[in-house]
Amino acid sequence: MTYINLPSNQQAAISDVDETALRTAVRKCLDEERIGPIHGLGLSDCGPYVATRLHGFQQAIAEYSKAKAHAKRERTRQDALYAGDDLIHALQQMKGRLETERKEGELFFIDDQIRPPFHLSKRLSVSVSFRWRTSPSADWKHGHLTFVYDFSPQPNYILPLPKRKPSAAQVEGDLEDSRYREWERLKAQALFSMREFFRDGGDGDAVPEVFAVRPSPHGGGLNNFSCNFWQAERPAP
Repeated sequence: MTYINLPSNQQAAISDVDETALRTAVRKCLDEERIGPIHGLGLSDCGPYVATRLHGFQQAIAEYSKAKAHAKRERTRQDALYAGDDLIHALQQMKGRLETERKEGELFFIDDQIRPPFHLSKRLSVSVSFRWRTSPSADWKHGHLTFVYDFSPQPNYILPLPKRKPSAAQVEGDLEDSRYREWERLKAQALFSMREFFRDGGDGDAVPEVFAVRPSPHGGGLNNFSCNFWQAERPAP
């Protein structure tokens, strides 16, 4: 699973779709009341964001084609128009994201392919590798930053108490699950913070090798600032 980088196959698919051809196909689908004209554009390969809008458009066209009464046809046609616009907008957004990634990729790249360890302890860690350079003509420099976090799961008072006392194995299994969920959150926050740092013009030479993550002072674990290694610790209110 990727967090901040589009997979290469999605990049290729997004690049291959011509926006003008998509607009023409959407209009043709509406005129012919069938989804056929949009097949062959490769939209389902453009990632889940576009694929979800494609599915919505397909459903809207199907409802429109089945409608018989005048009022229902008018309503379902409008629904299909909106769904078509959503699909076109989704492609535009992904093309914009791809352009941003390619432009940023001339100066920095953060590897988001990070696998979880086989076993997790209280001390969670995520090591993020990256490369950067000061200009597209400069040589690449490489580095990595390990985010470490001592995780203390908080009891969930919303859930009802179990009727039976859980076994030691179940307690350990639940704890392991909570650690993996928190590790995934740590990975996401680490990657987003690293990207924000470089987007704001951060110097890779200033990145430390290890950073002790700061959990929220209000409890609840990580927040949006926990992994911002370049910011001074925020004082408690």
